[in-house]
Amino acid sequence: MTYRNILEKIRLAFPQPVSDSIHDSYFVHSMMRALDQVDALKTHLPFLGSIIHGDFDKAKQTVLPGTIATVEEVTKELVSYLEGMTIFGHPRTQQNVVCPTTIPSLIGVLLAALHNPNICWDENSRLVALAEVEVTAMTSQLIGYDPKRSSGVFTFGGTGTTLYGVKIGLEKACPGTMHKGTPEEAVVFVSDTSHYCAANITGWLGIGTDNLIAIPTTTENEIDLVQLEEEMRKALTNGKKIACIVATMGTTDAFGLDNLMCIVALRETLVDEFELDYQPHIHADAVIGWAWAVFNDYDIEQNSLDFRPRTIRAIAGACRRIRHLNLADSVGIDFHKTGFAPYISSLVLVKDQTDLDLLKRTPEQMPYLYHFGQYRPGMFTLETSRAGTGPLAALANLKLFGIEGLRVILGHIIEMTQLLREHLEGHEGTTVLNRGNFGTVTLFRVYPVGVDTFEIKSQEFEDVKYRDSLIAHNAYNREIFQYVNSEAMEGRGVFISTTDCYRKTTYGEPIVALKSYILSPFIDEEDVKTVVAKVLEAREAIGESQTTNSNGGGGN
Repeated sequence: MTYRNILEKIRLAFPQPVSDSIHDSYFVHSMMRALDQVDALKTHLPFLGSIIHGDFDKAKQTVLPGTIATVEEVTKELVSYLEGMTIFGHPRTQQNVVCPTTIPSLIGVLLAALHNPNICWDENSRLVALAEVEVTAMTSQLIGYDPKRSSGVFTFGGTGTTLYGVKIGLEKACPGTMHKGTPEEAVVFVSDTSHYCAANITGWLGIGTDNLIAIPTTTENEIDLVQLEEEMRKALTNGKKIACIVATMGTTDAFGLDNLMCIVALRETLVDEFELDYQPHIHADAVIGWAWAVFNDYDIEQNSLDFRPRTIRAIAGACRRIRHLNLADSVGIDFHKTGFAPYISSLVLVKDQTDLDLLKRTPEQMPYLYHFGQYRPGMFTLETSRAGTGPLAALANLKLFGIEGLRVILGHIIEMTQLLREHLEGHEGTTVLNRGNFGTVTLFRVYPVGVDTFEIKSQEFEDVKYRDSLIAHNAYNREIFQYVNSEAMEGRGVFISTTDCYRKTTYGEPIVALKSYILSPFIDEEDVKTVVAKVLEAREAIGESQTTNSNGGGGN
C-alpha cells in the first residue's frame, strides 16, 4: 500500500478544512458516538461504570502501535479510560473542590480545541483573544477593579495565578531579578492554612522555601494579623525585602477568609515607617472565593431571591471580606472551581496593567513573533503557548449565568451546606469544625458514644493532656470515612472526602476531619440527610470498642 492510500485514511481523521457535508456529518456522528458510549456507563451510582484500579506497571510497558487505527477504534479505547470516573455533578458527590461543567462551557472548550487558537498573540487567535479581554473586563468590574486600568491573562491553574502575583512582587521589591537572578533577602508571607502551591512557587522562582514565612491562623482560619505584623517587622528590620503577601480569600479546606483590608493597611503603615522605596505586593488568592463578589451589591435585607436566614447570614459573612478584593494588587480566579467551567480556566488579574510590564521580554528575544497585531500578551506571559479553551469556557458561563444566575447557583449550594451543618449539629455524636466559615465546604468530626462533643473539640485543640484522645479520635474518623466511602461505592451513600490536617493543635498535632464539599446544583436536602445518616450508621457499626479514651480523657 502506497503512502497516498494511507494518507487518504489519515485525512479522514481530521475535521475537513473546507466544508464537506458528508464528512461534517461523520465528524458530528463520531462525537455523538463517543458521548453515547460515555452515557452507557452511567447508572444510579455517582461514577461511570465500575471502579477499576489502574495497572501502572503494565502501563509503563505500553508501546507505540505499528499501524494506523480507525476513529471508531480509538474512540472506544478513549472512552474506556473514563471507567470509574467520579461524576462531579451527581447529587451524591460531595468530595473536593471539583465542579460540574455547563453545556456552554463545554462547547467553548470544543470550539477552541477544534480550531486551536494560541492566545499569546491575536495573529494566532483572532477574535478568540477578545474573549480573554472581555472576561478580564467583566471580572475586573465584578471585584471592583477599574477595567480601563486593570489587565489579566489566563494561565495554567490556580498555582499559576499565584506564581504571577509573587513574580510581579519580586520584581517590585528587587528590581532586575528577571535578569540578575533572585536575591537571597526576599521573603513571601502566607498563612499556615494557605494553599501549598506557595511552597512550589518560592522553590521554583528561586526565592527558596526557607524564605516562605507561614503565619499561624486564628480559630476562624484567618491569618493572625498580630503575628503577621511581628514577622513583617522582623523581616524588614533584618534587611529583608518583602516580595509578596499572599492573602487567602477562601482556603481549600475550610473557606477561611483573610482580612485583606487590614493586611493592606498594615502594608501602608510599614512602608511609611520603614521608608521603603517599594510597596510589598499583595496577591489575593481568591481562586475559590472570587465568585462571592456577585453578592457585593445584593440587598441582604430585601433578599429578593428568598434565601433562608442562615444562608443570608453566610453570604453576608463571606462578603464582608470578599468586597475588599479590589484592594489587592493582583487576584487569582479559577473558573474551573466556583465558575463551573472545565479544567483549566484560571485567570490572574492585576489592578494596574503596568505591573505586567515588569515581566516583559525584549523583541530581540522573539525575532519571529509579534511584528504586528493589537494583542501580544506573549511578550510577558510565562507560557509561550496558551490555549483559548479557558477564556471561551469562562466567557460562556459568565454570559450563561450573569449576575442573577451566579447568585442563584451559589446561593443554592450555600443553602445546602448550611442545611448539612444544621443536621450535623442536631446529633450529639457529630460536631462541625468550621462553623464560623461561610463557604460550601463543611469540616466535621464524629465521636463515639459517651464523648462530650461540646467540650472535646476545644480540649483536644488546646490541651496537650488530650493528645492521646486526639490521636485515637483521628483514627476513629478515618474509620468512619472508610465506611462511608465503601458504602458510596456500593451505591448506598454519598461520596465525601477527608483531610489529614484540617489544622494543627496548639501542641502541633494534626486534626483529621471529614469533609463535605457541595458544588453540584443537583444536590438537595435529601442528599444532605443521606450524608448524616451514613455517618451515624458508620458510628453505630464501628462502635465504641474501636477507639480508646472514648470519654475524652487522655494521658500525656
